[in-house]
Amino acid sequence: MLFWHEEPRRKARIEIIPMIDVMMFLLVFFVLISLHVIPALGIKTKLPTAGQPEKLDVRVHVVVTVSKSGVIQLDGQNQTLVSLKAELVKLKQSGKDIDVVVNSDRDASVQQLVDVMDTVKSSGITSIAIASARK
Repeated sequence: MLFWHEEPRRKARIEIIPMIDVMMFLLVFFVLISLHVIPALGIKTKLPTAGQPEKLDVRVHVVVTVSKSGVIQLDGQNQTLVSLKAELVKLKQSGKDIDVVVNSDRDASVQQLVDVMDTVKSSGITSIAIASARK
């Protein structure tokens, strides 16, 4: 049987506008989370400058930070000189070759830097580098 006035079938459409809205919401959500929830580790330092700093190729390294106020941190965790030595001895006993990078503020006293370097050497680690920025 043939009908002359049959309505044409409507094709299914994919509405893209709501999908774009959802994607924008997710993008904004992840940007806000990444900016405010993840805390920055460590203290801010202004590195001393050098005319020809070298690129450091290290295998396993730990970062010791010295601030101008005298705060010492090992990979973002506050330490005293005694606890720094204990932590470095533990790392040394793990059997891996450890390289220490001293990230010292340019306004930190030379005595603080020497004390930290002496503590690192007394823990048995001989590979020490001082971080610097290019002039």
